Amino acid sequence: MTVRTFTQRLSATPRGARLARHLALDQLREWGLPYDCPVSEAVAVIVAELAANAVTHGRIPGRDFELRLSLVTGSVRVEVSDTRAEPVAVVRSAGRLDDGGRGLLLVEALADRWEVVERESGPGKTVRAEVDVPGWLRLARRAGVIRAAL
Repeated sequence: MTVRTFTQRLSATPRGARLARHLALDQLREWGLPYDCPVSEAVAVIVAELAANAVTHGRIPGRDFELRLSLVTGSVRVEVSDTRAEPVAVVRSAGRLDDGGRGLLLVEALADRWEVVERESGPGKTVRAEVDVPGWLRLARRAGVIRAAL
């Protein structure tokens, strides 16, 4: 069950990737998850890595990527969609001196679940990751999403 959703299309540029991370943290704060809580910190890294991948590997000139955050029962779901048709996301070990190649390793380490699926609207793929939220019921009540039992 989805409780809250935030969606934003962003330019497939390094600036768009940075903005995705900032927007995600602001949205989580609005949902009652402060910047310095473990869930927000994990989501910030996941968004940064997936947005960077969308910009670097999934970019088609003139096409945006999309960030979607959902506060679902028990977790925060992050979805980053790009327009590259090949739904390939490979977790590989980077060499000690490699500049990149660790993004999906970080996603795998920080997310409780993650997967790559075909994009629902239009060509491309979506990388979806979920981070469980301890005390989700308390958060949902505070945010006014569900009411306390009478």
